[in-house]
Amino acid sequence: MSLSDLPGPVPDPAVVRGGTATALAEPVTRVRPIWVTGVVLVNLGINAAFFGPLQVLLGQQAAHFDEGQKEAILALVTGCGAAVSMVANPLFGAFSDRTTSRFGRRVPWVLMGAILGAVALVALGGAPDVAAMTLLWCLVQAGANAMYSAITAAVPDRVPVRQRGTVGGLAAMGQTVGILVGAVIAAVVAGNFVVGYWLCAAALLAGVVLYLFNNDDQPLPKRPRLPFSWRRLAFGVIAFVWGFWVSPKRYPDFAWAWWTRLLVSTGNHMVTLYLLFFLSDAVRLKETEGIDASFGVLILTGLYAVTVIITSVLGGRLSDRMGKRKPLVIASSVIIAVASLILAFAPTWIGALAGALVLGIGFGSYLAVDFALITQVLPSGLDRGRDLGVINIANSLPQVIAPLIAAPFVTMWGGYVSLYVAAAVIGLLGAVFVVKIKSVA
Repeated sequence: MSLSDLPGPVPDPAVVRGGTATALAEPVTRVRPIWVTGVVLVNLGINAAFFGPLQVLLGQQAAHFDEGQKEAILALVTGCGAAVSMVANPLFGAFSDRTTSRFGRRVPWVLMGAILGAVALVALGGAPDVAAMTLLWCLVQAGANAMYSAITAAVPDRVPVRQRGTVGGLAAMGQTVGILVGAVIAAVVAGNFVVGYWLCAAALLAGVVLYLFNNDDQPLPKRPRLPFSWRRLAFGVIAFVWGFWVSPKRYPDFAWAWWTRLLVSTGNHMVTLYLLFFLSDAVRLKETEGIDASFGVLILTGLYAVTVIITSVLGGRLSDRMGKRKPLVIASSVIIAVASLILAFAPTWIGALAGALVLGIGFGSYLAVDFALITQVLPSGLDRGRDLGVINIANSLPQVIAPLIAAPFVTMWGGYVSLYVAAAVIGLLGAVFVVKIKSVA
Protein backbone atom coordinates (compact mmCIF):
# COMPACT_ATOMS: atom_id res chain seq x y z
CA MET A 1 0.00 0.00 0.00
CA SER A 2 1.17 3.53 -0.73
CA LEU A 3 -0.16 6.84 0.52
CA SER A 4 1.17 8.73 -2.46
CA ASP A 5 2.72 11.99 -1.27
CA LEU A 6 0.65 11.91 1.94
CA PRO A 7 -0.28 14.36 3.35
CA GLY A 8 -0.73 16.13 0.03
CA PRO A 9 -4.08 16.40 -1.77
CA VAL A 10 -5.76 13.72 -3.83
CA PRO A 11 -5.16 14.06 -7.58
CA ASP A 12 -7.56 16.37 -9.38
CA PRO A 13 -9.88 14.32 -11.62
CA ALA A 14 -9.47 16.92 -14.35
CA VAL A 15 -5.80 16.09 -14.77
CA VAL A 16 -5.62 12.36 -14.19
CA ARG A 17 -6.36 9.54 -16.58
CA GLY A 18 -7.30 5.88 -16.56
CA GLY A 19 -8.87 4.23 -13.52
CA THR A 20 -8.93 7.40 -11.46
CA ALA A 21 -11.87 8.82 -13.40
CA THR A 22 -13.90 5.84 -12.23
CA ALA A 23 -12.59 6.09 -8.67
CA LEU A 24 -13.54 9.77 -8.27
CA ALA A 25 -16.55 10.18 -10.54
CA GLU A 26 -20.13 10.13 -9.30
CA PRO A 27 -21.26 6.50 -9.85
CA VAL A 28 -24.11 5.76 -12.26
CA THR A 29 -24.06 1.94 -12.54
CA ARG A 30 -26.10 -0.10 -10.06
CA VAL A 31 -23.95 -2.24 -7.79
CA ARG A 32 -24.01 -6.04 -7.80
CA PRO A 33 -25.88 -7.96 -5.07
CA ILE A 34 -22.67 -9.75 -4.04
CA TRP A 35 -20.96 -6.39 -3.47
CA VAL A 36 -23.86 -5.20 -1.32
CA THR A 37 -23.73 -8.46 0.64
CA GLY A 38 -20.02 -7.93 1.31
CA VAL A 39 -20.71 -4.42 2.62
CA VAL A 40 -23.51 -5.75 4.82
CA LEU A 41 -21.25 -8.43 6.31
CA VAL A 42 -18.45 -5.96 7.07
CA ASN A 43 -20.97 -3.80 8.93
CA LEU A 44 -22.23 -6.90 10.73
CA GLY A 45 -18.75 -7.88 11.88
CA ILE A 46 -17.86 -4.37 13.04
CA ASN A 47 -21.02 -4.04 15.11
CA ALA A 48 -20.78 -7.52 16.62
CA ALA A 49 -17.24 -6.74 17.76
CA PHE A 50 -18.27 -3.31 18.98
CA PHE A 51 -21.65 -3.78 20.65
CA GLY A 52 -21.00 -7.16 22.24
CA PRO A 53 -18.42 -5.54 24.50
CA LEU A 54 -20.22 -2.20 24.74
CA GLN A 55 -23.60 -3.63 25.75
CA VAL A 56 -22.50 -6.36 28.15
CA LEU A 57 -18.87 -7.53 28.18
CA LEU A 58 -17.25 -4.24 29.17
CA GLY A 59 -19.83 -3.80 31.92
CA GLN A 60 -19.14 -7.29 33.24
CA GLN A 61 -15.41 -6.65 33.15
CA ALA A 62 -15.89 -3.31 34.93
CA ALA A 63 -17.87 -5.04 37.69
CA HIS A 64 -15.12 -7.70 37.87
CA PHE A 65 -12.56 -5.00 38.69
CA ASP A 66 -14.77 -3.04 41.14
CA GLU A 67 -18.48 -3.69 41.68
CA GLY A 68 -18.95 -0.44 43.57
CA GLN A 69 -17.39 1.69 40.83
CA LYS A 70 -18.65 -0.18 37.77
CA GLU A 71 -20.54 2.81 36.32
CA ALA A 72 -17.49 5.08 36.61
CA ILE A 73 -15.15 2.45 35.13
CA LEU A 74 -17.51 1.82 32.22
CA ALA A 75 -17.84 5.55 31.58
CA LEU A 76 -14.04 5.94 31.62
CA VAL A 77 -13.37 3.05 29.24
CA THR A 78 -16.12 3.89 26.77
CA GLY A 79 -15.36 7.60 26.91
CA CYS A 80 -11.66 7.10 26.11
CA GLY A 81 -12.53 4.66 23.34
CA ALA A 82 -14.97 7.13 21.86
CA ALA A 83 -12.34 9.87 21.96
CA VAL A 84 -10.06 7.63 19.89
CA SER A 85 -12.95 6.90 17.54
CA MET A 86 -13.59 10.59 17.07
CA VAL A 87 -10.05 11.10 15.76
CA ALA A 88 -9.53 7.74 14.05
CA ASN A 89 -12.61 7.81 11.83
CA PRO A 90 -11.90 10.98 9.85
CA LEU A 91 -8.14 10.31 9.94
CA PHE A 92 -8.41 6.83 8.43
CA GLY A 93 -11.06 8.11 6.04
CA ALA A 94 -8.61 10.75 4.77
CA PHE A 95 -5.85 8.13 4.53
CA SER A 96 -8.09 5.87 2.46
CA ASP A 97 -8.94 8.78 0.12
CA ARG A 98 -5.22 9.05 -0.65
CA THR A 99 -4.30 5.36 -0.77
CA THR A 100 -2.87 4.25 -4.11
CA SER A 101 -2.71 0.52 -3.45
CA ARG A 102 -3.31 -1.69 -6.47
CA PHE A 103 -6.11 -3.28 -4.41
CA GLY A 104 -7.95 0.05 -4.25
CA ARG A 105 -8.44 2.86 -1.74
CA ARG A 106 -10.73 1.22 0.80
CA VAL A 107 -9.76 -2.47 0.93
CA PRO A 108 -6.38 -2.10 2.71
CA TRP A 109 -7.96 -0.22 5.59
CA VAL A 110 -10.79 -2.72 5.96
CA LEU A 111 -8.23 -5.53 6.21
CA MET A 112 -5.75 -3.80 8.52
CA GLY A 113 -8.53 -2.51 10.77
CA ALA A 114 -9.97 -6.02 11.13
CA ILE A 115 -6.59 -7.45 12.13
CA LEU A 116 -5.89 -4.69 14.67
CA GLY A 117 -9.38 -4.91 16.16
CA ALA A 118 -9.32 -8.69 16.47
CA VAL A 119 -5.89 -8.77 18.15
CA ALA A 120 -6.92 -6.05 20.61
CA LEU A 121 -10.19 -7.85 21.46
CA VAL A 122 -8.35 -11.08 22.26
CA ALA A 123 -5.89 -9.19 24.45
CA LEU A 124 -8.73 -7.29 26.16
CA GLY A 125 -9.94 -10.47 27.82
CA GLY A 126 -6.65 -10.75 29.69
CA ALA A 127 -6.37 -7.09 30.73
CA PRO A 128 -4.88 -7.05 34.26
CA ASP A 129 -6.33 -3.69 35.31
CA VAL A 130 -8.55 -0.80 34.28
CA ALA A 131 -5.68 1.05 32.58
CA ALA A 132 -4.90 -1.90 30.30
CA MET A 133 -8.62 -2.44 29.68
CA THR A 134 -8.94 1.19 28.58
CA LEU A 135 -5.90 1.07 26.30
CA LEU A 136 -6.99 -2.14 24.59
CA TRP A 137 -10.54 -0.89 24.06
CA CYS A 138 -9.03 2.21 22.44
CA LEU A 139 -7.13 -0.07 20.03
CA VAL A 140 -10.35 -1.95 19.26
CA GLN A 141 -11.95 1.40 18.47
CA ALA A 142 -9.04 2.39 16.22
CA GLY A 143 -9.29 -0.83 14.21
CA ALA A 144 -13.07 -0.79 13.95
CA ASN A 145 -13.09 2.84 12.85
CA ALA A 146 -10.46 2.24 10.18
CA MET A 147 -12.83 -0.39 8.80
CA TYR A 148 -15.96 1.69 9.22
CA SER A 149 -14.55 4.83 7.61
CA ALA A 150 -13.43 2.83 4.58
CA ILE A 151 -16.57 0.74 4.11
CA THR A 152 -18.81 3.79 4.57
CA ALA A 153 -16.90 5.76 1.93
CA ALA A 154 -17.18 2.78 -0.43
CA VAL A 155 -20.93 3.42 -0.71
CA PRO A 156 -20.79 6.87 -2.37
CA ASP A 157 -17.74 5.60 -4.30
CA ARG A 158 -19.72 2.81 -5.93
CA VAL A 159 -23.48 3.32 -5.42
CA PRO A 160 -25.57 5.73 -7.55
CA VAL A 161 -27.82 8.20 -5.70
CA ARG A 162 -31.02 6.44 -6.80
CA GLN A 163 -29.86 3.23 -5.05
CA ARG A 164 -28.33 4.69 -1.89
CA GLY A 165 -31.44 4.53 0.26
CA THR A 166 -31.77 0.82 -0.45
CA VAL A 167 -28.08 0.10 0.11
CA GLY A 168 -28.09 2.29 3.22
CA GLY A 169 -31.03 0.29 4.55
CA LEU A 170 -29.27 -3.00 3.91
CA ALA A 171 -26.08 -1.70 5.55
CA ALA A 172 -28.18 -0.63 8.54
CA MET A 173 -29.65 -4.13 8.59
CA GLY A 174 -26.11 -5.54 8.75
CA GLN A 175 -25.26 -3.18 11.59
CA THR A 176 -28.35 -4.27 13.50
CA VAL A 177 -27.78 -7.97 12.98
CA GLY A 178 -24.23 -7.34 14.20
CA ILE A 179 -25.60 -5.75 17.36
CA LEU A 180 -27.81 -8.80 17.84
CA VAL A 181 -24.89 -11.17 17.23
CA GLY A 182 -22.89 -9.27 19.83
CA ALA A 183 -25.72 -9.60 22.34
CA VAL A 184 -26.06 -13.32 21.58
CA ILE A 185 -22.33 -13.79 22.15
CA ALA A 186 -22.54 -11.95 25.47
CA ALA A 187 -25.53 -14.03 26.61
CA VAL A 188 -24.13 -17.38 25.45
CA VAL A 189 -20.83 -16.99 27.30
CA ALA A 190 -22.81 -16.49 30.53
CA GLY A 191 -20.55 -13.93 32.17
CA ASN A 192 -17.25 -15.33 30.81
CA PHE A 193 -16.20 -12.12 29.11
CA VAL A 194 -12.84 -13.59 28.03
CA VAL A 195 -14.56 -16.12 25.76
CA GLY A 196 -16.94 -13.37 24.66
CA TYR A 197 -14.06 -11.23 23.42
CA TRP A 198 -12.60 -14.16 21.46
CA LEU A 199 -15.93 -14.75 19.74
CA CYS A 200 -16.31 -11.06 18.93
CA ALA A 201 -12.83 -11.10 17.35
CA ALA A 202 -13.81 -14.11 15.22
CA ALA A 203 -16.97 -12.33 14.05
CA LEU A 204 -14.94 -9.26 13.09
CA LEU A 205 -12.53 -11.26 10.93
CA ALA A 206 -15.23 -13.42 9.35
CA GLY A 207 -17.20 -10.34 8.34
CA VAL A 208 -14.55 -9.01 5.94
CA VAL A 209 -13.90 -12.13 3.86
CA LEU A 210 -16.59 -11.71 1.17
CA TYR A 211 -15.90 -8.00 0.68
CA LEU A 212 -12.15 -8.54 0.31
CA PHE A 213 -12.72 -10.86 -2.65
CA ASN A 214 -15.64 -8.93 -4.24
CA ASN A 215 -14.90 -5.28 -3.52
CA ASP A 216 -14.83 -3.61 -6.99
CA ASP A 217 -12.55 -1.01 -5.40
CA GLN A 218 -11.05 1.31 -8.03
CA PRO A 219 -7.36 2.24 -7.44
CA LEU A 220 -5.88 5.69 -7.75
CA PRO A 221 -2.72 6.00 -9.86
CA LYS A 222 0.55 6.71 -8.10
CA ARG A 223 1.94 10.17 -8.65
CA PRO A 224 5.58 11.06 -9.24
CA ARG A 225 7.30 11.58 -5.90
CA LEU A 226 8.97 14.94 -5.22
CA PRO A 227 12.36 15.08 -3.48
CA PHE A 228 12.05 15.01 0.31
CA SER A 229 11.90 18.41 2.01
CA TRP A 230 11.24 19.21 5.67
CA ARG A 231 9.58 22.44 4.62
CA ARG A 232 7.31 20.67 2.16
CA LEU A 233 6.50 18.07 4.82
CA ALA A 234 5.61 20.77 7.38
CA PHE A 235 3.34 22.62 4.95
CA GLY A 236 1.83 19.31 3.85
CA VAL A 237 0.96 18.33 7.42
CA ILE A 238 -0.61 21.73 8.08
CA ALA A 239 -2.64 21.47 4.87
CA PHE A 240 -3.70 17.92 5.73
CA VAL A 241 -4.93 18.89 9.22
CA TRP A 242 -6.63 22.03 7.95
CA GLY A 243 -8.34 19.93 5.30
CA PHE A 244 -10.58 18.37 7.96
CA TRP A 245 -12.34 21.69 8.45
CA VAL A 246 -15.54 21.89 6.40
CA SER A 247 -16.86 25.44 6.42
CA PRO A 248 -20.46 25.65 7.72
CA LYS A 249 -20.84 28.90 5.81
CA ARG A 250 -19.78 27.36 2.50
CA TYR A 251 -21.48 24.00 3.08
CA PRO A 252 -24.43 24.73 5.43
CA ASP A 253 -26.36 21.57 4.57
CA PHE A 254 -23.36 19.44 5.52
CA ALA A 255 -23.15 21.30 8.84
CA TRP A 256 -26.86 20.85 9.63
CA ALA A 257 -26.61 17.15 8.73
CA TRP A 258 -23.69 16.86 11.17
CA TRP A 259 -25.63 18.49 14.00
CA THR A 260 -28.67 16.32 13.32
CA ARG A 261 -26.61 13.14 13.51
CA LEU A 262 -24.84 14.37 16.68
CA LEU A 263 -28.06 15.10 18.59
CA VAL A 264 -29.95 11.96 17.58
CA SER A 265 -26.91 9.78 18.30
CA THR A 266 -26.38 11.43 21.68
CA GLY A 267 -29.96 10.73 22.68
CA ASN A 268 -29.68 7.14 21.49
CA HIS A 269 -26.42 6.52 23.40
CA MET A 270 -27.96 7.97 26.55
CA VAL A 271 -30.73 5.39 26.23
CA THR A 272 -28.51 2.35 25.59
CA LEU A 273 -25.39 3.10 27.65
CA TYR A 274 -26.69 1.86 31.01
CA LEU A 275 -29.24 -0.65 29.67
CA LEU A 276 -27.62 -3.53 31.58
CA PHE A 277 -27.68 -1.55 34.82
CA PHE A 278 -31.19 -0.20 34.08
CA LEU A 279 -32.55 -3.73 33.90
CA SER A 280 -30.72 -4.91 37.00
CA ASP A 281 -31.09 -1.84 39.23
CA ALA A 282 -34.26 0.00 38.11
CA VAL A 283 -36.41 -2.75 36.59
CA ARG A 284 -34.92 -5.33 38.99
CA LEU A 285 -35.41 -7.92 36.31
CA LYS A 286 -33.97 -10.84 38.25
CA GLU A 287 -36.29 -10.20 41.20
CA THR A 288 -39.46 -9.35 39.30
CA GLU A 289 -39.25 -11.71 36.31
CA GLY A 290 -36.54 -14.21 37.24
CA ILE A 291 -34.53 -13.16 34.17
CA ASP A 292 -30.83 -12.34 34.34
CA ALA A 293 -30.10 -8.78 33.23
CA SER A 294 -27.61 -9.86 30.52
CA PHE A 295 -30.23 -12.20 29.07
CA GLY A 296 -32.72 -9.35 29.25
CA VAL A 297 -30.35 -7.24 27.15
CA LEU A 298 -30.32 -10.07 24.59
CA ILE A 299 -34.13 -10.20 24.45
CA LEU A 300 -34.44 -6.44 24.07
CA THR A 301 -31.69 -6.38 21.46
CA GLY A 302 -33.39 -9.15 19.52
CA LEU A 303 -36.71 -7.31 19.50
CA TYR A 304 -34.97 -4.08 18.56
CA ALA A 305 -32.99 -5.84 15.82
CA VAL A 306 -36.02 -7.38 14.14
CA THR A 307 -37.81 -4.03 13.93
CA VAL A 308 -34.67 -2.19 12.77
CA ILE A 309 -34.09 -4.75 10.01
CA ILE A 310 -37.65 -4.33 8.76
CA THR A 311 -37.84 -0.54 8.96
CA SER A 312 -34.32 0.12 7.67
CA VAL A 313 -34.96 -1.83 4.47
CA LEU A 314 -38.48 -0.46 4.02
CA GLY A 315 -37.49 3.09 4.98
CA GLY A 316 -34.52 3.12 2.62
CA ARG A 317 -36.54 1.85 -0.32
CA LEU A 318 -39.42 4.21 0.44
CA SER A 319 -37.10 7.21 0.46
CA ASP A 320 -35.61 6.12 -2.90
CA ARG A 321 -39.08 5.85 -4.42
CA MET A 322 -40.32 9.10 -2.89
CA GLY A 323 -37.14 10.92 -3.82
CA LYS A 324 -37.39 12.54 -0.38
CA ARG A 325 -35.32 12.05 2.76
CA LYS A 326 -36.17 14.81 5.29
CA PRO A 327 -39.78 13.84 6.16
CA LEU A 328 -38.70 10.29 7.03
CA VAL A 329 -35.70 11.50 9.07
CA ILE A 330 -37.93 13.85 11.07
CA ALA A 331 -40.56 11.18 11.69
CA SER A 332 -37.89 8.68 12.74
CA SER A 333 -36.36 11.14 15.21
CA VAL A 334 -39.75 11.73 16.83
CA ILE A 335 -40.35 7.97 17.17
CA ILE A 336 -36.93 7.54 18.82
CA ALA A 337 -37.85 10.24 21.35
CA VAL A 338 -41.12 8.44 22.11
CA ALA A 339 -39.16 5.27 22.89
CA SER A 340 -37.07 7.19 25.43
CA LEU A 341 -40.21 8.49 27.14
CA ILE A 342 -41.66 4.99 27.38
CA LEU A 343 -38.57 3.82 29.25
CA ALA A 344 -38.69 6.91 31.47
CA PHE A 345 -42.27 6.50 32.64
CA ALA A 346 -42.68 2.73 32.44
CA PRO A 347 -39.55 1.28 34.14
CA THR A 348 -40.90 -2.26 33.99
CA TRP A 349 -40.11 -5.30 31.88
CA ILE A 350 -43.21 -4.68 29.72
CA GLY A 351 -42.21 -1.04 29.38
CA ALA A 352 -38.70 -2.05 28.36
CA LEU A 353 -40.06 -4.39 25.69
CA ALA A 354 -42.34 -1.66 24.34
CA GLY A 355 -39.48 0.85 24.38
CA ALA A 356 -37.19 -1.51 22.47
CA LEU A 357 -39.90 -2.13 19.86
CA VAL A 358 -40.56 1.58 19.30
CA LEU A 359 -36.85 2.43 19.31
CA GLY A 360 -36.23 -0.19 16.63
CA ILE A 361 -39.01 1.19 14.44
CA GLY A 362 -37.60 4.70 14.63
CA PHE A 363 -33.89 3.99 14.53
CA GLY A 364 -34.05 1.54 11.63
CA SER A 365 -35.64 4.06 9.31
CA TYR A 366 -33.36 6.80 10.64
CA LEU A 367 -30.15 4.84 9.95
CA ALA A 368 -31.07 4.13 6.34
CA VAL A 369 -32.57 7.44 5.30
CA ASP A 370 -30.24 9.77 7.16
CA PHE A 371 -27.21 8.00 5.67
CA ALA A 372 -28.63 8.45 2.16
CA LEU A 373 -29.29 12.12 2.95
CA ILE A 374 -25.74 12.65 4.18
CA THR A 375 -24.18 11.17 1.02
CA GLN A 376 -26.09 13.81 -0.96
CA VAL A 377 -24.63 16.77 0.97
CA LEU A 378 -20.95 15.73 0.84
CA PRO A 379 -18.84 18.68 -0.33
CA SER A 380 -16.65 16.77 -2.81
CA GLY A 381 -16.18 13.40 -4.46
CA LEU A 382 -12.43 13.81 -3.94
CA ASP A 383 -12.66 13.45 -0.16
CA ARG A 384 -15.63 11.20 0.53
CA GLY A 385 -13.77 9.17 3.14
CA ARG A 386 -12.58 12.28 4.97
CA ASP A 387 -15.98 14.01 4.84
CA LEU A 388 -17.87 10.92 5.98
CA GLY A 389 -15.25 10.60 8.71
CA VAL A 390 -16.12 14.13 9.83
CA ILE A 391 -19.79 13.12 9.83
CA ASN A 392 -18.88 10.04 11.85
CA ILE A 393 -17.43 12.29 14.54
CA ALA A 394 -21.11 12.96 15.19
CA ASN A 395 -21.45 9.21 15.85
CA SER A 396 -18.33 9.01 18.02
CA LEU A 397 -18.59 12.24 20.00
CA PRO A 398 -21.84 11.10 21.69
CA GLN A 399 -19.93 8.13 23.10
CA VAL A 400 -17.77 10.69 24.92
CA ILE A 401 -20.43 13.16 25.97
CA ALA A 402 -23.30 10.73 26.61
CA PRO A 403 -21.56 9.12 29.64
CA LEU A 404 -20.70 12.59 30.97
CA ILE A 405 -24.34 13.63 30.64
CA ALA A 406 -25.87 10.32 31.71
CA ALA A 407 -23.85 9.58 34.85
CA PRO A 408 -25.03 12.66 36.84
CA PHE A 409 -28.63 12.01 35.84
CA VAL A 410 -28.46 8.43 37.09
CA THR A 411 -26.56 9.13 40.30
CA MET A 412 -27.75 12.62 41.34
CA TRP A 413 -30.48 14.14 39.17
CA GLY A 414 -33.46 11.86 39.42
CA GLY A 415 -32.19 8.54 38.12
CA TYR A 416 -33.33 6.83 34.95
CA VAL A 417 -36.57 8.81 34.61
CA SER A 418 -34.78 12.13 34.19
CA LEU A 419 -32.07 10.47 32.06
CA TYR A 420 -34.52 9.18 29.48
CA VAL A 421 -36.55 12.41 29.41
CA ALA A 422 -33.35 14.33 28.69
CA ALA A 423 -32.49 11.82 25.95
CA ALA A 424 -35.88 12.41 24.32
CA VAL A 425 -35.46 16.20 24.35
CA ILE A 426 -31.97 16.01 22.83
CA GLY A 427 -33.15 13.65 20.09
CA LEU A 428 -36.07 15.92 19.20
CA LEU A 429 -33.67 18.81 18.61
CA GLY A 430 -32.11 16.67 15.89
CA ALA A 431 -35.47 16.49 14.14
CA VAL A 432 -35.72 20.28 14.25
CA PHE A 433 -32.31 20.79 12.62
CA VAL A 434 -33.14 18.51 9.66
CA VAL A 435 -35.54 21.20 8.46
CA LYS A 436 -32.56 23.51 7.90
CA ILE A 437 -31.16 21.30 5.11
CA LYS A 438 -32.12 22.90 1.79
CA SER A 439 -30.48 20.90 -0.99
CA VAL A 440 -32.24 17.60 -0.20
CA ALA A 441 -36.00 17.16 -0.17
